[in-house]
Amino acid sequence: MNLHALRIFVEVASRQSVTAAAEALAISQPAVSAQIRKLENELGLSLLAPDGRGISLTDEGRFLFEKARRIYDWEREIESQLAEIRQGEKGKLRIASTYLPSNYLVPKWLAEFKQHYEHVDVEIRTRNSLQSIELLLSCQVDLAIVIKEAWEDDLPIDRVHMTDVLYWFILPAAHPLAGKEISIEQLVQEPFLLREQGSSTREWLFSLCREHGVRRPRVGLQYHGLIESIQSVRAGYGTMLAPALAVEEMVERNEIGRVTVPGVEIKRPVYICTRAGESSHRPVVERFLEMVLGKGAVSNKKADPQ
Repeated sequence: MNLHALRIFVEVASRQSVTAAAEALAISQPAVSAQIRKLENELGLSLLAPDGRGISLTDEGRFLFEKARRIYDWEREIESQLAEIRQGEKGKLRIASTYLPSNYLVPKWLAEFKQHYEHVDVEIRTRNSLQSIELLLSCQVDLAIVIKEAWEDDLPIDRVHMTDVLYWFILPAAHPLAGKEISIEQLVQEPFLLREQGSSTREWLFSLCREHGVRRPRVGLQYHGLIESIQSVRAGYGTMLAPALAVEEMVERNEIGRVTVPGVEIKRPVYICTRAGESSHRPVVERFLEMVLGKGAVSNKKADPQ
């Protein structure tokens, strides 16, 4: 079926006038009439009949009009939705995030984002730093939001520094060291709750031990999540390095204790990462980055000194 002729027929049928259809389509009346005759010949059916000074639809014409106009209704809907996708108002945003941003930063960003772009589908995967970067590089996500200090020089990633997160050493509230200032040598005598291999918090703690010339702490328990680790300390077991964002209220309520180490202040950077070398991002990604990066973030490329 000739779709160009079908479109002209739908215009004629909806307006019940060849003249009005020609004006709407910005073509001549003879051209409209020729296309209608071409369609009737192709189908072997009469679609229009004279009706005084105008025209009316035959039974076959009414049938075709009812079916065909749905096609063009769908076309208009598709065009409208594609325009929304081009503007970043629809589509899918895929994010991988480490545990702290996923629980304490990303929800606030997405709440604001969804208020402006409610029809964007958002998928969030919570992983450790290594896994989040792997998902980004394998194109399974659009963005990775990670806490990470050391970056490999050849890693094909562009990153933007969002903020720094303060970390504390915590232990059970009833522990005799709670609230005290102790040496790092004393600290590593305690059984630690550690995250899994690939966690940047785990690697940072080991790096701190190397820097101060002390042995690694004994592993009391190993968890694959931040919240579970904190709850173990709250329940009365273990020491851990935890983000202040996650535990400061519990420390204030004396549900968890805290120790300080002289000369050790831990601030860890949060980055939003994208794949290097991409000239542009999908519109939904651009809208999210525009919103989040408007909050005073500082751009850092992968070659930045650390």
